[in-house]
Amino acid sequence: MTRQSNGWKFTTDGAAYRLLRRAFDLRPDEVRELAWSWLYIFSVFSSYYIIRPIRDEMGVASGVETLPWLFTGTLFGMLLVNPPFAALVARLPRAGFISVAYRFFLANLLLFCLLLKLSTPAQNLWVGRIFFIWTSVFNLFVVSVFWALMVDVFDAGQGKRLFGVISAGATLGSILGSSLTATLARHVGSTSLLLASACLLEMAVLSVRRLSRLSEALRLRPAARAGEAPIGGNVLSGLTHAFRSPYLLNISIYMLLYTITSTFLYFEQAAIVNRSFADRAARTTFFAQVDLLVNVLTLGAQLFLTDRLLRGLGVAVTLTLLPALSVLGFATLGLIPTVAIIVMFQVLRRSSNFAVARPTREVLFTVIPREDKYKAKSFIDTVIYRSGDQVGAWSFALLSGLGLSLAGIALVAVPISAAWLLNGYWLGRRQEAMGAAQEPLSRMPV
Repeated sequence: MTRQSNGWKFTTDGAAYRLLRRAFDLRPDEVRELAWSWLYIFSVFSSYYIIRPIRDEMGVASGVETLPWLFTGTLFGMLLVNPPFAALVARLPRAGFISVAYRFFLANLLLFCLLLKLSTPAQNLWVGRIFFIWTSVFNLFVVSVFWALMVDVFDAGQGKRLFGVISAGATLGSILGSSLTATLARHVGSTSLLLASACLLEMAVLSVRRLSRLSEALRLRPAARAGEAPIGGNVLSGLTHAFRSPYLLNISIYMLLYTITSTFLYFEQAAIVNRSFADRAARTTFFAQVDLLVNVLTLGAQLFLTDRLLRGLGVAVTLTLLPALSVLGFATLGLIPTVAIIVMFQVLRRSSNFAVARPTREVLFTVIPREDKYKAKSFIDTVIYRSGDQVGAWSFALLSGLGLSLAGIALVAVPISAAWLLNGYWLGRRQEAMGAAQEPLSRMPV
């Protein structure tokens, strides 16, 4: 059996296909969609991880005490970009509104190149603060849009099999991006790295267009056939649906609890790095090396573990693994509040999130209406996420101001993580029930 498109040919009785099928349970009609999805997420994460260490270094240079204000600015940034994006979703086909959104961020990158080149040292500090906020918006927004397209193109059953493999493309992109910055930060300026990030973002736009056309041409699923039709709806439906639906509301709570606990750990890391490194290039290199370690640990799990966990344990149990790790990790920090434990916990937690929790969380969105996959999902992934940052940032500042040590703050996070675990189990059970109800419809003739 052979598939061919624009001169590209894949033979499903060849050794390469048999290897892919054994490793990932890959079907013949999924190969090209998977390949373009890989290139898409690889480009997005390469682009982001080139600039992530630059953002983190600028946040530290601005002063650890300013981080809560930078997180507040990020939340306002999320609130500003969501309504225009929802308006684009209502009026343009998916390839159109995703391309417009990505090229808007690409133009911003070019503007920052100019600002960093022309600003004085005093002005550079403020440019750095704006860049920190912008990068935090950019990161969540472009990744959320990617996963929205994935849950539109693939159904729940495919998500369990393929989202871990697709996430491996994100990890490889992260490894490339952080490696480039770790290697080049001391030798080239930030503007050169920003230009490389912009080029990779344009590659993501190309992948979006190819993937959307391919999904439409294959006509495998009703959602794929609808891919080139504007979704419609109003600008605020993402917000209203997220709070009216008990299912979407609990996804929002899951996201909120995850980000609160993540922010606690992030602030500890920032304080430690600020004390340990005086040189800006050294701090940038350190952040890139930590990212590289996390991504290397994540890759093997995404390729060979995620789909097996999802299919073997189910969505409900798999969704509780990261909260359970957090309960144990924060309890350990409460008993042994050392730098080594913080770094170890951060690496394990981020790896588990990327390899297991994130792909599983995306499966939750495969069973909701198409409008919610782009609008409500974008609202949850950006505004709700950054609202959790706000709660975490200001709670950390308050607890520190009250005199609580790292051990005390860690113990506060233990019951939060336990509540998160219960919420995740409920969500997983609900998704499994909704997916089972939709399965007979997915088997109807197309």
